[in-house]
Amino acid sequence: MQRLQDYSTPTLSNAIEVFNVRPRSEGYMNATIRCLQPLSKPMVGYAATGRFRCAKPAGPGDTASHHEFWQWLLHIPQPRVVVLQDVDEPPGVGSFWGEIMATIHMALGCVGTVTNGGVRDLDEVRALGFGYFAAQVLVSHAYVHLVDFGSPVEVGGVTVRPAELIHADQHGVLLIPGQVAPYLAKVAQAYEEVEQEFLRTVRSPGFGLDRLRAEREAFHSRRSALRPPPGYHG
Repeated sequence: MQRLQDYSTPTLSNAIEVFNVRPRSEGYMNATIRCLQPLSKPMVGYAATGRFRCAKPAGPGDTASHHEFWQWLLHIPQPRVVVLQDVDEPPGVGSFWGEIMATIHMALGCVGTVTNGGVRDLDEVRALGFGYFAAQVLVSHAYVHLVDFGSPVEVGGVTVRPAELIHADQHGVLLIPGQVAPYLAKVAQAYEEVEQEFLRTVRSPGFGLDRLRAEREAFHSRRSALRPPPGYHG
């Protein structure tokens, strides 16, 4: 888990391709979900999922207990990332997240949130080091209430299931398949070494178009030769 923080989401996305476990156009959130707080390292954790509304006061049968959510959340492995779907139409009327909620969830082993809704209290939450990956910044919490939790949610164009492994940085949010997670850092390191070898060649004195075709073909050949490490059984 900790080694995954040494690599960016683009590098890990490239490394996942080596395992051939999903189409290259899947497994990451779209550009509606943005990193809204600078982080010293990528945010990595297991998803604790839920849904919320803000546009109207909660009605009968339209609300879930925060305390029950927090009790359930503790069964998700640490570190945890709270992935919340704003089910208002359109989303973004009010924010579930602010300084108080971020502080509570940090105390419960959460390192950040991913939501298609909005967030607020940017300065205060930045000081906490709590990750904010969201669609927008908002002023009010409006009539915020938790609708349910513990089921798959739809955020950023992908389905996120409870306990799914999340990796996020300034580029966006990546879902890491569980079967490749223990092997991914090793493949990412090998992928980076292949890329850096090619880049050193391109940056070398005297490099020009006359060498580019052959060097690029050699680079693609070395990259295509990468394989999952011994012990992996996909």
